[in-house]
Amino acid sequence: MSKKFIVETSARHVHLTAEDFAVLFGADKELTVKKMLSQPGQFACEERVTVVGPKKEMPGVSILGPFRSATQVELSATDARSIGIAAPIRESGDVAGSGACKLVGPCGEVEISEGVIVAKRHIHLTPEDAAEMGVQDKDVVWVKVDTEGRKAILGDVVCRVSSSYATAMHIDTDESNAISAPRDLMGEIVNIG
Repeated sequence: MSKKFIVETSARHVHLTAEDFAVLFGADKELTVKKMLSQPGQFACEERVTVVGPKKEMPGVSILGPFRSATQVELSATDARSIGIAAPIRESGDVAGSGACKLVGPCGEVEISEGVIVAKRHIHLTPEDAAEMGVQDKDVVWVKVDTEGRKAILGDVVCRVSSSYATAMHIDTDESNAISAPRDLMGEIVNIG
């Protein structure tokens, strides 16, 4: 069970439906790949949006592709509070009753009545790695990280297992800053349940 894996920092970003993207960027525009991400088929886009909350707006927020079935905004708790949005900690896709905001692009605006979340810590795992570590999809684990001067054990980490994943843990910028995470940070499951 002592297999180590990369712990990546996932900064604020937006997932869009094709329909919302067309409103924000125009009907003839397509997502422009800026760089591929660690998860197969996922990419950061050149296009960016402004996220508007009740207090203020946050310009230049990255869009991640490909398109999704529902528009979702993932912020750190600090980001959400700073613009006045009550964003619950949720797994990606679990947006019912979550925060609301307005998204602004160069061609239009989209109001979402829910969809703003603080992403729950999670590990993407291949079935082979999950079996080797003794975990299953939706298990909740504790992960030890050895950072210089800020070693930590992170709880409430959800295991997400799929053959379409590459094994990597994701934490947000608040969590990354709290443990002074370097780019090459490795984690290890130390407790299940």
